Amino acid sequence: MSSLETNKPTAVCELNQNLELLRQTYLFSGIPLETLKVFAYLCSRDNFKNGEYLLRQGEDDGQAFFIIRGHAVLEREEGGIIREIRQVGEGEFLGGLSLMGSMQRLFSLKAVSETSCLILSREKFSRTLSQFHDLMPSFFKALVGGVDGWEKGFLSSRLDHRDECLQHLGVSLL
Repeated sequence: MSSLETNKPTAVCELNQNLELLRQTYLFSGIPLETLKVFAYLCSRDNFKNGEYLLRQGEDDGQAFFIIRGHAVLEREEGGIIREIRQVGEGEFLGGLSLMGSMQRLFSLKAVSETSCLILSREKFSRTLSQFHDLMPSFFKALVGGVDGWEKGFLSSRLDHRDECLQHLGVSLL
């Protein structure tokens, strides 16, 4: 039996897992199954040790991350001081907007435990979209919904500081 035949069930299992994970994200949930399988196939997986960075502020890595297992902390450095913004963990999808175009990260993301991620690169995403032009409206709709949902959630979670927040928000106005 060849090594390919030996590894085939594992590869199929991982592909199915990737497919299910992508279905959970706002960005890929409305994509037809056959096309979603292509994205699931193109994803890679990586493990990060405690203290390792998944992404760094100021860089344009062009990657989106789905946290499969573990936890990380979102940080922002300003004036030489690093502030912890929030914890992220299993089931969270980060960086979907970076798949759409070049942008520098506004935050760093550092593993605070052994962390496993499903990763999709902008290059693979763009190459696939060039073959499936009809998907662009679905992705735009998903992004608009993601921004709208984020802003509504942000506002409702900060009722006690609403006036301050409203002066600095308006992401949905972009």
